[in-house]
Amino acid sequence: MSSGTTVQGEDWFGGDSACVSVQVGQDDQTFEVRFQAGVATLSSGTPAVLRTWRDFSILHDTLRSGSLSDILPDLPARPTALLTSSDVASTARQQRTAAELQEYLAKLASLDQSSRAPAFLQFLQNDASEETALGVARQWTPTIVRRISREAAVSAAAPCTSVTLSWTDERGEHSAQLPVLQPNGGLGAPVIDVRSLYAKTGMFTHDPGFTSTSSCDSAITYVDGAAGVLLHRGYPIEQLTGACSFPEVAFLLVEGELPTPSQLSSFENELRAHSLIHQKLLAFYGGFKSDAHPMAIVVSVVAALSAFYPDSCDVHDAEHRRLSAVRMIAKMPTIAAIAYKTAIGEPVVYPNHSLSFASNFLHMMFAKPTAPYAVNPVHAAALETILILHADHEQNASTSTVRIASSSQANPFACIAAGIASLWGPAHGGANEAVLRMLSEIGSPERIPEFIARAKDKNDPFRLMGFGHRVYKNYDPRAKLMQKVCADVLASVDMSGHPDLLLARELERIALSDEYFVKRKLYPNVDFYSGIVLRALGIPVDMFTVLFAVSRTAGWVAQWNESFSDPAQRISRPRQLYLGERRRQFVSLADRALAAGESVASGRASNGAAVAAIMPAVAGAAVSVASKAR
Repeated sequence: MSSGTTVQGEDWFGGDSACVSVQVGQDDQTFEVRFQAGVATLSSGTPAVLRTWRDFSILHDTLRSGSLSDILPDLPARPTALLTSSDVASTARQQRTAAELQEYLAKLASLDQSSRAPAFLQFLQNDASEETALGVARQWTPTIVRRISREAAVSAAAPCTSVTLSWTDERGEHSAQLPVLQPNGGLGAPVIDVRSLYAKTGMFTHDPGFTSTSSCDSAITYVDGAAGVLLHRGYPIEQLTGACSFPEVAFLLVEGELPTPSQLSSFENELRAHSLIHQKLLAFYGGFKSDAHPMAIVVSVVAALSAFYPDSCDVHDAEHRRLSAVRMIAKMPTIAAIAYKTAIGEPVVYPNHSLSFASNFLHMMFAKPTAPYAVNPVHAAALETILILHADHEQNASTSTVRIASSSQANPFACIAAGIASLWGPAHGGANEAVLRMLSEIGSPERIPEFIARAKDKNDPFRLMGFGHRVYKNYDPRAKLMQKVCADVLASVDMSGHPDLLLARELERIALSDEYFVKRKLYPNVDFYSGIVLRALGIPVDMFTVLFAVSRTAGWVAQWNESFSDPAQRISRPRQLYLGERRRQFVSLADRALAAGESVASGRASNGAAVAAIMPAVAGAAVSVASKAR
């Protein structure tokens, strides 16, 4: 690059790409920021590019991914320029010796991986705190922007296409090259394609929980936890919520595009037409105990649907798959409401086709044959928001379960039932239910400080449920939307009859003002607010996860349907790291009895050598059991 200074050093960004460039558009001009693995090319130019510290965090993540297109241009600016500029490229301030630069890079490399990029960016900003931390007396501050043509910026980009794995064993040194797959538009990290790993190396990868593993291609939902981004088919969740109905979002997930008015009307008519369930299924509900958990009922009924609708179970037929998807979205509210009515012993209320999707569900839940029921519009709007916010969330536990089940070409209803079973777990779909149970444990506002202190104590098993998120490290965009909905709903109900809601509001106020939670970004998440809202709507705690399933069904059927259009789809077969016994000789029951000092059944011969071999282990086990018995 012209009028630039090249600084040699090790690959302290940890990237594998030979060169990474980004185009930054501002006022119809384009600027270039270029980094190379082991080389940082620092160039000056005008005008300055204004960026925030959060922008640089994203820049660091994308630098490591090697795919930067369309990431930075839309980010907000702030008045103070973090990257300064100069009209003169070579000045006395830039006469830093190579030795000093090597010293700086060596100190930078000694930091842990997560600290390197922030330290380097502080270096660019001439920040005194970084100077003290690294102990380097700098004489100049480089700048890294210059004006270039948009075409040059695009052509300069060189995303990582492969990585080389090197290892050493008793046979010597080896290496294998693995391809790198890039996400569309730079959304998300690139992935190393390890499908040929075993053939090339004789080894597998080990990733418990699959938290570092991409298991499929998908174009449905994108989540960026660090930036607080949730996109459905490219649309931000903030734009969909409030502007769309749940059927619109369901159509978007399944079909890939937002519907036109005629398409939406047709889709809503389909949902109404398929909202009833087979009459014989009602007898199935009667077989459950009155205290059965609604999720137990729902997962059973959904699995049984394949016996009633075999006409849409050919997973290789696109029309069958679409019909099954529509049936599942349409029937889930009915199945859920009947489960509730059965549990409380009230007559079943059938769907009302004159009502919206959300209003109809509230009607089936709370209406009675003996009196008219008017749906509260505030409550219907709140439920609509909850349904939209929970419709899909990338490859989570239940969605992955649906995809794994579908990989065996199981019928659609069995796959969705598997997803419901996974969602039932308290670590997944039961989070908002856990919030209400926590409020019950706290009991009163006076006890909040006590439980806040316990939450801060690492040695105390108590955890403040509904705060922070495993994926969203800064903020959950869904929580911001639910916060307003929560306020609207609480304003519409008589709080005097809901001490738990008063408690929740006070807990929110205290936590949001507590430095411990603010510093760690442990803000109330979507589960905290949705739990409070569902409670205010009169929905029992046991039904919370059922509501989650009603919403997530739209995402499940979209992901299930998409999996069949993936040419790389194969039956799921994870590997394992075996830590059990090595191959050993079988010992007959007679020999095991003899070694344990038990009576030997007649006709069962023993092997003295085998008895002697297992005697110490059996004796130890016997002593252990006897000790416990005492």
